[in-house]
Amino acid sequence: MSSATDALLVLILLLNFFVLGSSRIRSIIYTIAAQGLLLGVLPLLVHESIGVREGLVSVGAIALKSVVIPRMLLRAMADLPIRREIEPLVGYRTSLLLGAAATGASMALAARLPLEIVHPPPLLVPASFATVLTGFIVLTTRTKAITQVLGYLMLENGIFIFGVLLLEAMPFLVEVGVLLDLFVAIFVMGIIINHISREFASVSTERLAELRE
Repeated sequence: MSSATDALLVLILLLNFFVLGSSRIRSIIYTIAAQGLLLGVLPLLVHESIGVREGLVSVGAIALKSVVIPRMLLRAMADLPIRREIEPLVGYRTSLLLGAAATGASMALAARLPLEIVHPPPLLVPASFATVLTGFIVLTTRTKAITQVLGYLMLENGIFIFGVLLLEAMPFLVEVGVLLDLFVAIFVMGIIINHISREFASVSTERLAELRE
């Protein structure tokens, strides 16, 4: 199972880089949906004994992260006049370099952590940190509101990866609560984006910041 887990985590890291280097918002949504599918499989590979808790968390993660939330974002995009992130605050090549630096720093930090978990998958903690940092990069360097929503979603994906290690010790209701909080947050953000697009000609956060009373 260790080799399968590592291969899945490598795919998650590659999807992080694809998001950083892509300007097409629809492609980013599909990429994060694919990442959500991989995250749903992850608890089944990490834990040797697959119980009801692991199964329900996997099904819930796949349903929300790979189906429900991407469909909501695609539906929100249908009402928006944007298809690409045209003028990010940081260029795509620079974003890829930042992503590579974040991944390297995550590897170094994970190697120094005094984890008490016996034989954790070697890439799980670095992939968690790298995905959180990638989401933060997207959240802070993109100007379109919907792309920032996707950055937030990636950030939560990184937290979910680390939570897989603690699944047996963490109450199941906490995991469900995180997923429901995310669902509500994305739902509210989608409504806000739709209202902004109806009232203003642009959904760029740079132009929204220029508004004055």
